Amino acid sequence: LCGTGFTRSENLKVHRRVHTGEKPFRCDICGAVFTQSGHLKSHKIKHTGEKPFSCDVCGAGFTYMCKLKMHAVKHTGEKPFKCDVCDARFAHKSYLVKHNRTHTGEKPYKCDVCGVGFTEQGNLKTHKIIHTGEKPFKCDECGAGFTQHDSLKSHRNTHASEKPFKCDDCGAGFARKHGLETHRRTHTGEKPYKCDICDADFSQSGILEAHKRTHTGEKPYKCDI
Repeated sequence: LCGTGFTRSENLKVHRRVHTGEKPFRCDICGAVFTQSGHLKSHKIKHTGEKPFSCDVCGAGFTYMCKLKMHAVKHTGEKPFKCDVCDARFAHKSYLVKHNRTHTGEKPYKCDVCGVGFTEQGNLKTHKIIHTGEKPFKCDECGAGFTQHDSLKSHRNTHASEKPFKCDDCGAGFARKHGLETHRRTHTGEKPYKCDICDADFSQSGILEAHKRTHTGEKPYKCDI
């Protein structure tokens, strides 16, 4: 027993779920379960696309208040988190934590295949593509795949003089007819790919696939650490 005390019996009931593992509140869309109704309510916003928290300065909308607070710092310019070594300042504590690793040399994210360490989880994810052979960055014009975005950007330059398919609206050229058809949707507003769960629609199938994971809870890119 942990001995934690509460003024209300309802609070004790909720707390006990920490020990029992009980999660009585289930999402009827993706099946995720939660210990509190408030947590379920916050979760379901992911499915509805609702963004109830708006920035008073620029009007940007956010799903959660914490995201709005992080965004608001961009307007105020406030940087309350200071590095003790070099005096660099940051808007968010997480940025300072990452920065400190440049001084300590800490690389907490290790590749389970080759053992190479990284300061950020995102860099590890990019690195692991080398081992899996995955090529998530696709050229819209010829379909070629690349392991890194920079490689895709360099590749696109090869199409600079090979664009026989022209857009009648803006003159943009494409190497393949499919690339032109996809581009035209930016002018027509056409979104032929519809989510069968929430009816949101998208201009590209790849964007729809990524969106549907917000419903299924699928997270295909796993960190092994």
